[in-house]
Amino acid sequence: MITRSNLAEQLREYQIRSKHELASVSLFSSSSSTLNSSRADVVIFVIWELVILASLVFSAVSLYFRHMKLAFILICVTLLLLLCMKIAKQIRQNRKKKRRMLLPLSM
Repeated sequence: MITRSNLAEQLREYQIRSKHELASVSLFSSSSSTLNSSRADVVIFVIWELVILASLVFSAVSLYFRHMKLAFILICVTLLLLLCMKIAKQIRQNRKKKRRMLLPLSM
């Protein structure tokens, strides 16, 4: 049987768990948006950021060795990845907002 004290205890546990979420040390995201993300989201975006940084480093190395076409291609790919990351982040946040709106008010 669900009682008010059980609901309050579950809510308290949920709030404690959400405070202990893994925080992203992200270069491309704001600190307020990382507080609402799950661990899987953080891991995915950290991997994306590592790929973006690696492609930027490779484009700098290719510029050093005067491979202009390769550097240009890598910079374009990096910008596309960054754009895709931002769009995917917005889509996930919108889905989470919609799911939260579907929860009953007692939760």
